[in-house]
Amino acid sequence: MGALEAKLKALQTELVGFGRVVVAFSGGADSAFVAHIATDVLGASKALCATAISPSLAPEELADCRALASEWGLRWTAVETTELTDPAYAANGTDRCYHCKLNLLDALGPLAASEAATVVLGVNVDDLGDHRPGQRAAGERGARFPLVTAGFTKADVREVSCSLGLRTWDKPAAACLASRVPYGTPVTLGTLTKVADAESALRVLGFRQLRVRHYGELARVELEPSELARAVDRRHQVVAAVKGAGYRYVTLDLEGFRSGNLNVAGAES
Repeated sequence: MGALEAKLKALQTELVGFGRVVVAFSGGADSAFVAHIATDVLGASKALCATAISPSLAPEELADCRALASEWGLRWTAVETTELTDPAYAANGTDRCYHCKLNLLDALGPLAASEAATVVLGVNVDDLGDHRPGQRAAGERGARFPLVTAGFTKADVREVSCSLGLRTWDKPAAACLASRVPYGTPVTLGTLTKVADAESALRVLGFRQLRVRHYGELARVELEPSELARAVDRRHQVVAAVKGAGYRYVTLDLEGFRSGNLNVAGAES
């Protein structure tokens, strides 16, 4: 048995051991993989996949969760979360993710209780090294990280997903929209809407892996380095797309896309 086969077996064993699960299903590569495997080994009657709906979830992600549930036969539901009403979240300190995850787990708690199930999240081994206070909140609420227990890295998730024919295997990372707002800048509905509209408009232009970082009237656009030249060639369309979302100034970050780079800035401040 190869290393990845052993990890997959460990994941399946872990999920079977829970008996019943509620999967926090954001539609990303990791949570989609957990949702698929949980449904496969437990059956849909014992695996409920729940997507949290709030202004911090991009509309495209919600639509894809619905589509994946239909394609894969997942038992799926949506739950509304209200993190924006929490002053500790809206203040956008470096512990914002902690308060967000508490809100998520409080929303999933009643579902898990009604299902007599364990809440599981798609956290992988690589996530443990980043600034992720939300993981602490999840642990405090009794959520489990089966990918970590089984030893899955992000690359492992993508490789096994590809071997299983899951279309999410190469899906670009899509953190919550609040991650585009520098720490200390309040998170508001208007800000999240601007970011969502700008990123949606850029995807229409064909850019897949991207971030629109919010600095008031200025948007800092991060794209894959291989896409920078194309963005410059189409700069008039890029500018129009981002300004159409409400920004006055549009900048292109020449370092390219870096997941979690605002976490680095927060840690250094």
